[in-house]
Amino acid sequence: MDKIIIDGGQRLEGEVTISGAKNAALPIMAATLLAPGVFHLGNVPSLADVRTMGHVLRVLGAAVEHHDHSMTIDTTNARYHEAPYELVKTMRASVCVLGPTLARLGRARVSLPGGCAWGPRPVDFHIRAMKELGARVEIEHGYIVASTEGLRGTTMHFDTSSVGATENAMMAATLADGATVIENAAREPEIGALAEFLRAMGADVRGDGTGTVVVEGGHELHPADVEIIPDRIETGTFMVAIAMTGGDVLIRGAKLDHATAVAMKLRETGAQVSEEDGGLRVRGPVWPRAVNVTTAPYPGFPTDMQAQFMALMSIADGSSVITETIYADRFSHVPELKRLGAQIGLDRNIAVITGVRKLSGAKVMATDLRASAALILAGLVAEGETEVSRVYHIDRGYEAIEKKLAALGARITRLKQ
Repeated sequence: MDKIIIDGGQRLEGEVTISGAKNAALPIMAATLLAPGVFHLGNVPSLADVRTMGHVLRVLGAAVEHHDHSMTIDTTNARYHEAPYELVKTMRASVCVLGPTLARLGRARVSLPGGCAWGPRPVDFHIRAMKELGARVEIEHGYIVASTEGLRGTTMHFDTSSVGATENAMMAATLADGATVIENAAREPEIGALAEFLRAMGADVRGDGTGTVVVEGGHELHPADVEIIPDRIETGTFMVAIAMTGGDVLIRGAKLDHATAVAMKLRETGAQVSEEDGGLRVRGPVWPRAVNVTTAPYPGFPTDMQAQFMALMSIADGSSVITETIYADRFSHVPELKRLGAQIGLDRNIAVITGVRKLSGAKVMATDLRASAALILAGLVAEGETEVSRVYHIDRGYEAIEKKLAALGARITRLKQ
């Protein structure tokens, strides 16, 4: 397995370009299954999860080509209905093929998903959404098995906002008979990106971003082209890296309205965040102030930025409290940050961090996607050498992060093993 080596202490300066959003690309790739034909996707990130979704689509009968951030998907022969365990186990987002496969073919057999090693993230909401649209759904030998003679529009309410379930419901509802109202729908920018793509395909989708999404089903869908939106979590990760190192960087392609909660918290630490032509400029403070953070569904502070922000708070002036309300046990990065000298106390879903002036380089192990990013950020400011192993996690969600950081002045390399 590869590992990343960081020799800390360098200030980040220059410009960096944000890649396309993984969490927008994956459901859009799945949505191509709703109609036969050739689709063209631009600004597609080169990531392990994107490659996995490409393999899932190929198993379902689509032809997928991905070169230099452009992707062509031909779904003309996508007539197979089973997404196998061997692929789905590696990535939870694979479950988003359930809705479009069921809606187009009248049946779907999708393995229960795998993915990150922390926290129960059940697919109950996905299954319930398909049932409410009129499908028969069972769990058989580790697979979600769904069938229908025709989906019908309905009103559904999610007890907890779920991005993936909202996406699956939206996609399935485009081919249902009548209108579907999704209450307490997720409001993330990736939902809006999927809705925009479905509209380009000919679907009638309204209300994305408001918490109540309405899909008027029954419209004939056709192929469409799309540019994937920039990745707001990669944006936030670089914003934190710049703040931690006292840097000054223009983040090209970044959208402030997608990263408002992170920007507000960074400003509280003393960092400067401003919009410039083509992106965001972030200037880090001499020594960041400690601030408290509570994760929440969008537009609140994203759970996917909790680990990275904890790395920042580990060197902040004062004590801070981070409360995780989305995934209560998303703290596998805590013992690894403590190996670098961070002072963190953990009580269930609440972490108390007492900032220190210096972290110390050490060997650490990445345990999931965002934890791996947090460890790399901590390594940027640690004295001496930090070695991060099991970095295959970071390749799921960050495109060439070590190359982007090196271009900003970080002393960071990847060792192939």
